[in-house]
Amino acid sequence: MSKLANPPVVRFAPSPTGPLHIGGVRTALYNYLFARHNGGKMLLRIEDTDSKRFVPNAEVYIIEALNWLGIEIDEGVGVGGDNGPYRQSERRDIYRKYVQLLLDNGTAYKAFDTPEELEAKRSSAPNFQYDASTRLSMRNSLSLSPSEVEALEASGVPFVVRIKIEPNEEVEVTDLIRGRVIINSSILDDKVLYKSSDDLPTYHLANIVDDHLMGVTHVIRGEEWLPSAPLHKLLYRAFGWEQQMPQFAHLALLLKPDGNGKLSKRDGDRLGFPVFPLEWRDPESGAISNGYRESGYLPEAVVNFLALLGWNPGDNREVMTIRELIDAFSLEKCSNSGAKFDFEKGKWFNHHYLQQAEPSMLANFLAQQLSEHGVTTQLNLEEIALLVRDRISLLPELWEQTSFFFVAPTSYDEKTRKKRWKTTSPTEMQVVRQALANETDYSPNRIEALLNEVIAQNNYGVGTVMNALRLLLVGMPKGPHLHDIISILGKNETLHRIDCGIIALS
Repeated sequence: MSKLANPPVVRFAPSPTGPLHIGGVRTALYNYLFARHNGGKMLLRIEDTDSKRFVPNAEVYIIEALNWLGIEIDEGVGVGGDNGPYRQSERRDIYRKYVQLLLDNGTAYKAFDTPEELEAKRSSAPNFQYDASTRLSMRNSLSLSPSEVEALEASGVPFVVRIKIEPNEEVEVTDLIRGRVIINSSILDDKVLYKSSDDLPTYHLANIVDDHLMGVTHVIRGEEWLPSAPLHKLLYRAFGWEQQMPQFAHLALLLKPDGNGKLSKRDGDRLGFPVFPLEWRDPESGAISNGYRESGYLPEAVVNFLALLGWNPGDNREVMTIRELIDAFSLEKCSNSGAKFDFEKGKWFNHHYLQQAEPSMLANFLAQQLSEHGVTTQLNLEEIALLVRDRISLLPELWEQTSFFFVAPTSYDEKTRKKRWKTTSPTEMQVVRQALANETDYSPNRIEALLNEVIAQNNYGVGTVMNALRLLLVGMPKGPHLHDIISILGKNETLHRIDCGIIALS
């Protein structure tokens, strides 16, 4: 893939209002892939100007999620850099300067309307919009005299600063994914840029100022921000920065797995899959929302899965390492239509990556599960994990697939018992037991050969013997090859389970 002539600077700028949604993770990932492909850098900026919606620990959560996924930040919160501070709440002095610049050049004005006055206006005019057609009927510095404005300010009346949008202008923005976007300025309202009540700007002003001062060249963000792109172009013009305006790329939405509409947490709750990268505990309610990490996904699987939701490499590849994703990524290959969130495909990716995982990692996770279940063992956990990993899609399934190795059955699956435990089974199992008791070599190959010899010499049915023996050793019809199970259990445990099972089932 061709690269940009000049290394880009991108930013991921989440708001700490709760856990990072998986759609936000994809936005961060695409920014990262784009920056790395073109030899650029990625900034992390925290947009915490909405003080009423601030949620404690959300920032820590965001950083931890990016670290877990391997999305490396070059500059910003948690890393530092020459353009800090990187939390917008710490940049008040900077924003005041630019608010005043807009007021001085006449592209913004102060508005003193109370919430009650605004609500009354909306009630009397259902389609009310604060714009060129209505602003002179409101309480602002355009409709009031300078002495009235001065008196209101002197008495401490709260105000907001609004952008002054001139009507009937065709505002054009070129989007790297969607092409030309043209909106008539008359449909835009005079957005609030600053609130004196908390001495903070709104998103619209803060992100323009920060992107400019931090040298951002490309803004890659969600489709939901597309309507604000013309407004942002007008702000760049108001500041005299239009020639340095970043290039925009608005990513299509992640859609529900079924039906229509944007993917939501409710969909995950309904269909049983996470929509957050990490587990999240709501600080107010204490409610816990599951995360991909805690559900047993590997970060490289989540990255691979998300990368292909709205982008493709231009060939038939699906399984791609992060290096391969970086090498192939381009915004031109991003779709402008929404991507169905196929959570089962996410499991498929995870299954694949589990097959490639280091045995030691699987063994460590299994050891944690044993501890949680109060189980101690001397068995080789790596060997056991390798036997069953082709049967699992999520890490917690290790316990489900291996628990019988560590805990002998005390009950036996009734359906299997009726179908597989024959009247001849006790006698046949005693013969198998005697052969196993006489054997000293418990390697898988020898045990497999021994069982075949017993079956052949006694003219037993293969299925009859194997199914009955599995029932005795496992308690249900699951697990890897019997010779592998017996080899790991060892002679004493194998004979003990056969004895207990014959008594219980006879």
